[in-house]
Amino acid sequence: MPSELWIVQFPGWLLVFYLVVAQCTSALSYSLGVRMGTQEPADRITDVGVAFFKGFAGADLVFYVPLLAIGLVGHYRNAAWSDVILGGALGITIYWPIVCLWAVWAAHGATGWDLPKEAQYWVVLPLISIWGAVSMAVMLGS
Repeated sequence: MPSELWIVQFPGWLLVFYLVVAQCTSALSYSLGVRMGTQEPADRITDVGVAFFKGFAGADLVFYVPLLAIGLVGHYRNAAWSDVILGGALGITIYWPIVCLWAVWAAHGATGWDLPKEAQYWVVLPLISIWGAVSMAVMLGS
């Protein structure tokens, strides 16, 4: 478990913490997320962009964050069921950043779309997907 601790567990819990602060809070109050700087204001990304980001925040709150946290706990405890749960969460971890980046790319230049911190998306989201893929490979190899 030592290498898995540093490859899977530590970054996984950092991601859970980040998602609770940035996404789950925004699912409950998008305007709070905007004030915290973790979400984009409607005047920069349109109401459709806000709806898109609210959709991800809501799904993170009710499904993805609990699934990832339960999977990480089970993985740490070496529970028999943890590979299925964490594997599902890691699949989502690979998928959702790609969806978001594809949407950011597709919206580029659209009327009303002016993502203020776009460069951050292109740095952070690929790292999250890569972590998900590497963690999945580590799990398959153990």
